[in-house]
Amino acid sequence: MTGADAGGATTEHATAIVVGQTGLLFIGASGAGKSSTAFACLNAAIRRGWNAALIADDRTRLNAHSGRLIASCPAPLRGLIEIRGTGLLRMRRLDRAVMHLAVAPGEPSADSRLPAESETFAHQGTELPLLRLWRNGAVDPLSALCALRPDCFFGN
Repeated sequence: MTGADAGGATTEHATAIVVGQTGLLFIGASGAGKSSTAFACLNAAIRRGWNAALIADDRTRLNAHSGRLIASCPAPLRGLIEIRGTGLLRMRRLDRAVMHLAVAPGEPSADSRLPAESETFAHQGTELPLLRLWRNGAVDPLSALCALRPDCFFGN
C-alpha cells in the first residue's frame, strides 16, 4: 500500500526498527517475514544490552529529508508489532528515526545461493543499501546483518 500525505510522506507496507543507532527498514511482500525478522532483531539487540526500539510495523510512513529517509508510524499502530499466528505485541517504541539499511527477508532463490551485490532500495530519490536475508531459524538475523555490514553497527 502506498499513499502520499500533504507533507510528502508515503505509507508503505514495511516494518522499521532501530538497533543501536542503526535504522533498519524491512521490506517485502506480505508473509515474507518482515515483522518476525524485525522482532528477532529487536530481541537479539535487547539480549546484547543494545538500544532497541520499534518505529512501525506493517504500515510505515517514509519521508525523504535532506538526503535521508525518515520512518515514522501512523498513530493507531504506535508501539505494536504483529507476529503472525501469535497476535499483537507491545514493544518499546520511538516516534521516528533515520533509516540506514533496507532488509528484504524471504526464501532463497532456486537459481542462486548468493544474493546480488550492491543492491539498493530507492524511495523519493533517496537510496539505502539493500540486504537480502533468507529465512533460516538457525541464523540470528541481527548477527547476520552485523557481519554483512559491520560499518553500520560498529562504526568505520
